[in-house]
Amino acid sequence: MLKFVGRALAGFALLLLSFIAAGGLMSAASHPVPRGRMVDIGEGRQLRLVCEGPSQGERPLVWLEAGAFGFAADWGATQDALSAAGWRSCAYDRAGMGFSPPGPAPRDGLAIVSDFEKLVAASGEKGPFILVGHSMAGLRLREYAGRNPRQVAGLVLVDAATADASETEAFKPFIKAFTAASRWAARGASLGLFKPLAHTGLGDKIGLPPAAQAEKRWAFANGRHNRTAAAEVALWPQSAQQAVAEPAYDPAWPVAVVTAGPVKGRERRKAMQSAPAERSKRGYVDHVEAASHTRLLGESFAGHIVKAVEFVGGTGKGG
Repeated sequence: MLKFVGRALAGFALLLLSFIAAGGLMSAASHPVPRGRMVDIGEGRQLRLVCEGPSQGERPLVWLEAGAFGFAADWGATQDALSAAGWRSCAYDRAGMGFSPPGPAPRDGLAIVSDFEKLVAASGEKGPFILVGHSMAGLRLREYAGRNPRQVAGLVLVDAATADASETEAFKPFIKAFTAASRWAARGASLGLFKPLAHTGLGDKIGLPPAAQAEKRWAFANGRHNRTAAAEVALWPQSAQQAVAEPAYDPAWPVAVVTAGPVKGRERRKAMQSAPAERSKRGYVDHVEAASHTRLLGESFAGHIVKAVEFVGGTGKGG
């Protein structure tokens, strides 16, 4: 019996090692060349920045902030669509995410927004800006806008969590469960378990163009990227408190909300997401029922984000 158990464990270990080794070979062969450029933000630190589209002209620049586990690659399809519509946009990798070197701990909202402020200043791009945030980035937009109101031309919240909703009792079970799942993701990626899965549908759940997709698949399996993401998620409650401490959005700012999935059965959640647009004197809400939380950023649905940007930028009509 002991011999059988020993052989079974040895066989499992061999299978696991083969799985990890195969993933390592795939990862080594598919390390992408990062798009964009590295920008010095002071104190010997850099962040990766990807700006696309025509020169600004009279239109405000669009800054894109990714959600949990996200980075510049998440916005690849959206940036292509914005460029085609004549908008200049910039996306970036937060410290320790994607191709940006790690930053000092803790990676809470204050640290992330402070880095973003330095990046904006160093980028050479001129404000005020249209700020676009997906998912957890809703917290960061609230904090940045509160600290830098003169830099805000308008906001687009893409299936975003709001700071106020994050403080409610109803939202806390989700944060707790997501934090636990994020820790497991960090462990799995650090062990190399995700590398053989990077080229499956799990590696790109957005639907990205080739260059951005290659970056996304690489980051999906990267241990450091996932560990940093998990650390950010673990600080969601603190980041929400920091965001709520800042002033609410100015009602004079145009605010567009784009959500994913059907309204029926999710009325309370949709109402919380839509609240910033409802409070604005120029609000716009678009419920994209056929989209998922991730695919809303992809090639199939990026047009909805462009439409929201055009509304906020004063070149489109509200829905």
